[in-house]
Amino acid sequence: MFHCIPLWRCNRHVETIDKRHCSLLYVPDEIYRYGRSLEELLLDANQLRDLPKPFFQLIKLRKLGLSDNEIQRLPPEIANFMQLVELDVSRNDIMEIPDTISYCKALQVADFSGNPLQRLPESFPELRNLTCLSINDISLQALPENIGNTLIGLMSCLFFVTDRSLSKLQKLEELDLGNNELYNLPETIGHLVSLKDLWLDGNQLADIPADVGSMKSLVCLDVSENKLEYLPEELGGLLQLSDLLVSQNNIEALPESIGKLGRLSILKVDQNRLMHLPEGIGNCESLTELVLTENQLQSLPRSIGKLKKLSNFNCDRNQLTSLPKEIGGCSSLNVFCVRENRLTRIPSEISQATELHVFDVSGNRLAHLPLSLTSLKLKALWLSENQSQPLLTFQTDQDPNTGEKVLTCVLLPQQPCEPDPKVADNLARFGGLTSLNDVVEEEWDEHTAKRTSAIHFLEDGEDDDEEDQGTLQRRATPHPGELKTMKKAAENLRNDMNAAKALDSNKNEVNNGVTTSVSDPYLFQPPKYFYLSFSVASSSRTIPNPSPAPHHPRQALRPTFDPWLTPG
Repeated sequence: MFHCIPLWRCNRHVETIDKRHCSLLYVPDEIYRYGRSLEELLLDANQLRDLPKPFFQLIKLRKLGLSDNEIQRLPPEIANFMQLVELDVSRNDIMEIPDTISYCKALQVADFSGNPLQRLPESFPELRNLTCLSINDISLQALPENIGNTLIGLMSCLFFVTDRSLSKLQKLEELDLGNNELYNLPETIGHLVSLKDLWLDGNQLADIPADVGSMKSLVCLDVSENKLEYLPEELGGLLQLSDLLVSQNNIEALPESIGKLGRLSILKVDQNRLMHLPEGIGNCESLTELVLTENQLQSLPRSIGKLKKLSNFNCDRNQLTSLPKEIGGCSSLNVFCVRENRLTRIPSEISQATELHVFDVSGNRLAHLPLSLTSLKLKALWLSENQSQPLLTFQTDQDPNTGEKVLTCVLLPQQPCEPDPKVADNLARFGGLTSLNDVVEEEWDEHTAKRTSAIHFLEDGEDDDEEDQGTLQRRATPHPGELKTMKKAAENLRNDMNAAKALDSNKNEVNNGVTTSVSDPYLFQPPKYFYLSFSVASSSRTIPNPSPAPHHPRQALRPTFDPWLTPG
């Protein structure tokens, strides 16, 4: 005789349960039925506060997702998860990780980001199989003594740890220490021989130890938003390095050894203090994206023309007075931005960069453009931040100095752009900045003396009916960490104002036509030969982002260089 099996015994072999975004207040009891088979449990983005003891009887778990909850404590029973490979408890309220985490010997991926952690357990380096560790955006007050030889700073507190080797984590491939107020790195950082991705952005690092050159497997290094003044020559030993991000530091020069990085694809050195580029930059033959915005460059090396794979080159807001004719050797160049420099001419050899589609030279001192530009299939040529269309109608003229034919239009010659006094004044109030790139000018005291006070009282003659506006305006002194946010807000405001001006200019051209003054011969001239026009089928200002796909999810969240078809 056959007996009917009860329904509750039928489906006991369940390997995966996904309860993400279910507004759970507690772990559902039915989950415990599958303790002998359950390997993957996803409870992310709920409202869980506690993990009950039966939860830790799910000893077969290999992947556990508890991110974006309200969990305040990880119990010591987490040691039961000896087969756990991936653990994500990011963005909770966990203040401490139990020492028993060291029993999770199979753990390879751990994410503790976004928790108010006060410390990491002393036993943490015993997780020898750990390959990916994320502890960014936390509140570390101490590190375990055997995590390495480093100095950690948090507000006014300093914590020392001894040199007992990061070398135990030899299988670690990804290490995220972003936004942790680190002041120094241990010399033993070079012992992480398997490390491929290292994120150190948003700290207080003043230097990088020379031992970093021993990390032969490193592919991505992000040290942006620190206080670095130089990069070690040993950086040239990172022969596998593909992405080097050093934005927003105080670097005055790149090491000569950078030319040894034959696989370097992305180099971002924007918002630093670069005075020049080394000639060796031309040996970075794999370079596709080079961002040098907001530095103090006065020239580019001739070797720049050796970058045959360079697709995106941004050198906005520097002090360039000329471009090398070798720039035409960048045969793959697609987007070239040199806005707000001091250029007086563009070399005719630029036409050799046959893939050039977007060329931004607004905010310079150009009197004309080379006739050879007509051979390019440009989709956008920006001469002014108020330019309403990506392309203009040009006419030929003759250079009085050389006698060669050149291109001119109603926007040439260019006039030096003046900084917006309102934006400069606002930035000055937000922490004493006098320029967008945080460079304090010599006449800072003079600017400070002329600044408008943040406290304003009504004069006797002013209307008393305007009491709703208040008689006192008071701004709290911003925390140093807020200055960066204020700066970005000011830049966004400036961009919005520029966009509004461009829109108004476009409307005026449509409704009233373009009115030019005949008294100024540079604003409009009758054609001496014939008109040339770059034409496009659409005036759309959208171009797909040409940056290569990120190799890690965290990198996908980073803003990438994207000036494309919009000036400013």
